[in-house]
Amino acid sequence: MIFEKYEFAGLPPETLGFAHGSIDRAAHRRDDANFLEDVLFLKNTKTVVFAGDIPVVSGQEAPLNILFDLKNVPFAGRAAQPIFLGLENGSARFAISLPFDVLNDWGSNADFQTINLRTLAVKSLISKDALNLLATAQALINWHSKHRFCANCGYKTQIKSAGWKRACTACETEHFPRTDPVVIMMAVRGDMCLLGRSPRFPPKMYSCLAGFVEPGESIEGAVRREIIEETGIVIGGVAYHHSQPWPFPMSMMIGCTGEALTEEITVDGVEIEDAQWFSKAELSHIMAGTHPEGLTAPTKMSIAHHLMKDFLS
Repeated sequence: MIFEKYEFAGLPPETLGFAHGSIDRAAHRRDDANFLEDVLFLKNTKTVVFAGDIPVVSGQEAPLNILFDLKNVPFAGRAAQPIFLGLENGSARFAISLPFDVLNDWGSNADFQTINLRTLAVKSLISKDALNLLATAQALINWHSKHRFCANCGYKTQIKSAGWKRACTACETEHFPRTDPVVIMMAVRGDMCLLGRSPRFPPKMYSCLAGFVEPGESIEGAVRREIIEETGIVIGGVAYHHSQPWPFPMSMMIGCTGEALTEEITVDGVEIEDAQWFSKAELSHIMAGTHPEGLTAPTKMSIAHHLMKDFLS
């Protein structure tokens, strides 16, 4: 068979954050002004609300609610044009961002609160589908906030295609939401794996190496370049694992495993402050939280955690 030589990645792990979405993005509806106007205030239409770029949620116990009726959102008139996210079970979903100051009155109701997206994910405070919906909305909201002026001529841009495009009001150049590819990878050699520490990490946490894919670079090339730049380890073969939307602010994490051809580590001292080879036995203690030196791993919502977990299995 033609596919015999391929190994398919399969569905994302259940706990992988932001990667599980059931919404139909319905791209063909984004320029249908009549449809968008008709569905905006329908009973089953719901909106995710942000204070700036922080989600507004309701409820006291997980899973918290992220969906609101737009007509019941105070000061919605001060929001930018609603972004059409798509259809969920046939019902429209939108996103709006309100200034922080107008959320004060609404927030006086104890049932409403703002919780940043990373906390919602790490603490599993909302459902998998809700997490993906918020990730999509936050990435778009961040993009709009940074692209109010044309990169071609400097004039103001305006929202088009229900939030999936901006167009210059002068030169008419069209601008589209960007997604920045990032490789995150584990180098392996026999039963040893390479993990590193960024200065930004919590104390004693080790994780997979990561870095942005540069222009004109393949995923495999980025894996090899980042690992040799940060640790001096030469990589041969590269295998794809899974990908993960990462809306901080608008990245795509591409998980990979790399075959290490060398062992001597030389950290760059900038991106990475320390890197070490860990045996499977030692990694199992790190993952279980029983390492004698108190070393820890990333949480289950990150692709790094699953690269480490799969290496053990």
